[in-house]
Amino acid sequence: MPIDVAQALSAEPRRTDLAWDYKDVLLYHLGVGAGIPATEPDELRYTLESRLHVLPSFATVAGGALAAAGGLASPGVDIDLAAVLHGGQHIELHRPLPVKGRAAHSSRIAAVYDKGKAAVIVLRSKAEDESGPLWTSDTRIFVRGEGGFGGERGPSERLELPAREPDITVERPIREDQALLYRLSGDWNPLHADPDFAKRAGFDRPILHGLCSYGITLKAVVDTALSGDVTRVRSYTTRFAGVVFPGETLRVRMWRDGAAPGRIQVSVTAVERNDAPVLADTTVEHS
Repeated sequence: MPIDVAQALSAEPRRTDLAWDYKDVLLYHLGVGAGIPATEPDELRYTLESRLHVLPSFATVAGGALAAAGGLASPGVDIDLAAVLHGGQHIELHRPLPVKGRAAHSSRIAAVYDKGKAAVIVLRSKAEDESGPLWTSDTRIFVRGEGGFGGERGPSERLELPAREPDITVERPIREDQALLYRLSGDWNPLHADPDFAKRAGFDRPILHGLCSYGITLKAVVDTALSGDVTRVRSYTTRFAGVVFPGETLRVRMWRDGAAPGRIQVSVTAVERNDAPVLADTTVEHS
């Protein structure tokens, strides 16, 4: 089997240094749809360096979009990257992200689960600067064809949607060039730009990055449910349930949790494809 679970779990973390500044933050914000309308005061917090705050999902691209994926090169892991799918993402914020920063980053394989036809690898990464921890993230990677090795199946993370109308519903149009812009933050996979490559991968045309949908959704939650205050976000979790094509529209539904006042449950679908699932099992924990 290409994944030696014991060796992968016992491997030393892979370490690297991250650095970013306001230009990286601005580019990321534009990549997740900020700046429309361009002169709207609330949008200028994302697009004008003199007013800039940092959307917490920027942690997924800080210092390079694939920094967390370094754990896939750990001893005990020998997989075909063509069989890899990004299954889910979780970020825990320890404090607000600075506009300019340098951080020590480490990543390791925290778990390997056996889903039968696939293995799930959980990559855990941490970043800290001279003032202490900044964020911890878990990236869930599905590896098709590598299950059936008799390992633990892992926890079930499915969430039922509330049986009532959402508290907030917004729609976010995806620009035709959104994937081309987002990839400048570091994810250069041709699946998101090259029509021929996309067809070989089984798609009619290039698809949007899952982490782009992830960022667009968090921005929608911050702007509408958290009074535009990015510092209120404590954690953000999602499962990637389906693809998005540039030019489509995301419908973002939000439910406040009466039993847990600091929690918002979110569902994201593609409007033009009869509300086809995009993000599922999605929650934002906040102050």
